This record gives sequence, C-alpha cells and structure tokens, in this order.
Amino acid sequence: MTAFKTLDDLGDLNGKTVLVRCDLNVPVRDGDVTDDTRLRAALPTLNELSGKGAKVLVLSHFGRPKGKADPMLSLSPISAALEKVLGRTVTFITETHGPVAEDMVSRLQPGDVAVLENTRFHAGETENDAELAKQIAALGDLYVNDAFSAAHRAHVSTEALAHLLPAYAGRAMEAELKALDAALGNPEHPVAAVVGGAKVSTKLDVLQNLVAKVDHLIIGGGMANTFLAAKGVDVGKSLCEHDLTDTATAILEKADAAGCTVHLPYDVVVAKEFAENAPSRTANVHEVAANDMILDIGPAAVEALADALKTCKTLVWNGPLGAFEIAPFDAATVALAKTAAALTKDGSLTSVAGGGDTVAALNHAGAADDFSFVSTAGGAFLEWMEGKALPGVEALSR
Repeated sequence: MTAFKTLDDLGDLNGKTVLVRCDLNVPVRDGDVTDDTRLRAALPTLNELSGKGAKVLVLSHFGRPKGKADPMLSLSPISAALEKVLGRTVTFITETHGPVAEDMVSRLQPGDVAVLENTRFHAGETENDAELAKQIAALGDLYVNDAFSAAHRAHVSTEALAHLLPAYAGRAMEAELKALDAALGNPEHPVAAVVGGAKVSTKLDVLQNLVAKVDHLIIGGGMANTFLAAKGVDVGKSLCEHDLTDTATAILEKADAAGCTVHLPYDVVVAKEFAENAPSRTANVHEVAANDMILDIGPAAVEALADALKTCKTLVWNGPLGAFEIAPFDAATVALAKTAAALTKDGSLTSVAGGGDTVAALNHAGAADDFSFVSTAGGAFLEWMEGKALPGVEALSR
C-alpha cells in the first residue's frame, strides 16, 4: 500500500487554512438532499481540523456542469445540508479561487468551515490544469484529500493540489485505504471474492486481476451465465454475452493455473419473465428450458458458497448474486450476505464491500452494518479491484 501522511502527521494548525477535498456529490430531489451518507462521512475530518483551529475550506464537484457555471448544480444547497449535519454554521463561498474567494476566506475565523463553489464550474478542473491548481492552492496552506470515491480521477482538486501543498489523507480516506489494503493489498488468506453484476464486459479487468490474488472467486449475477455458457450450459433466454465465452474460458484457465477456485452455480432460480413474484422454480443448470431466464443462484449453491466462506479469512464483495431488486430473486444475495456478516461479527472474517449496487444489496439484506468496511465509492472501488493505480491516492504518497 502507498505510504501516506494522515491527520496524525499534522502540526499546529492555528492560523492555517486547510483545503479539504470531500465528496459532496449527493443525490438531490427538488432542492433537498435525499441521502446524506457522504456528508456524514466528511464529519470526522472536518470536525478534527476545525477543532484544531484551522480555517477549513471544502472542495467538491457536484454533477456534470461541463466546465461552465450552472445555477442548477451550485453547491449552495449542499452547503446548507452540510451545515445541518455538522450542527454549526457553514459559510458558502461563491467562487473556487480569485479575489472574491480570497476576500471571503480572509473574513473566516479559526475553526470556521466553508464550502467553495462546484470545482467543475471550471473546465480546468477535469483537465488537471496547472494554472487553475495554483490559483486554488493560493487559498490554503495545506491540502487534505478525504474523497476516495473521486480518487480515480486526475483532476485539480483530487491530484494537482497534492503536489502544490503539503498533502494528507483525511479520516475517511485513511479508513478506506486501510480497509482495501486488508482486503487485497496484504490480506490474510484464504481470500474469497464475490463478483456479481449483469455483464462480464464491465468487470473483465476485475476478474483478470482477482484470479491471480484470491483463493476463491464466486461469480454471480448475469455474468455467471456467460461463464456457464462457456462451459457448454444452455442458459435459455437468460442475460448472457455469448460473444465473450472465449474470454470467460481464458479467465477460467488463468484461475486454474493460479490455483484459484472459481465457483459457478450448479442450481439456479429461473422464471419465464423478470417481474415481481413471477412464478419461478429452482433447477439444475443443465435443466434450464429454452424460454427460461436465470435470475438467481439456487439454494444448494448458496449453501456450498456459505461453506466455502467459512474456510476463508478475508472477503471482498462487489455486485449482487441475482436480480436482488425483485423478490424472490434476492434470496441468494441476502443469504450469502447474512453468512458473511455473521462470520465478520464472530471475528473470523474480514469483509470489505463496495460499488453502488453492492451497497444497496447489502443494505437490503440488513448485512451492511456487520461488514468490516463498506465503501460507497463506485468507479474508484472498481478500478482498485482492477489493480489500477488511483491518481488521487498516488498523489498522497510520502
């Protein structure tokens, strides 16, 4: 794992101004924040810096304004929502740099928290423009990155600033990096990975990376159908990327050579249509009819997977095992998630999960709170699973 400085390495902050990159890109409906998870994730870092007497300037993007100011994508209402969560005044600064921002920052008192306007109102943000970076850096003395979810982007606010100011990982970033290191960087073996989702094509790099690192690879979701088809199974009218069966075969061969056991379902839940409480049946994978759709892993396969997890010390999970949004096709995801949660609670398993659908699936199963760590990052978590270096993390290295 990249060695990085944390807030523990900060000296005296009195009189200092700290630029903090958070992820305030939260869902909003009719001007109201509908999920404040990311706002709450920023609290430990903001409170700690503020409590040590720093002026705290929060940087974030919001939506995709394409390099132009868009009143509909202003961070002003998000700033107000952060104020509510923080339980104290948060000043909104209408610019990210320049004389107006400098003037507003100069009026802040030690310990004050302010949110700067949407960084993506400037085209230079996503272009990692050196001049824009210098102008924003001029507002602060130190830089803290607390937005792992944006760390896969080499932007001004995630990467360039770390080269212009002394750079540190915030508490959320620190927790994320430590959890990821425990899951794949330097894990305790045996290691299992659950990889689900609709398509193999979106997770090819993940699968290629994992077979060389884990002892058990559990493949679920629609992508399992492509692997079953590669093994000669007729998957009926199930979601399947038939053009990728050769790729699936190559991944299976690579896993075999690496000593990684790939788990594919041998019983499945099928239905004629994908609809709430549609008539369904459990079938052996070799008994899928031409007009059947595979929508979940079967109970016998889930039991075998649970037994496999009981032999493991580490688990990394990305993606559901079935079409979990609709009952009864959530059964496998719920059952295996509960098993993983129980093993974690017992202290026998370190479990790390991430990705949008994954968080929703684990919450649906009531298992998320008992996992060792659940990342709310989407693209960054996926790129980390692919074994790629993340610019925002690399820039923090000592």
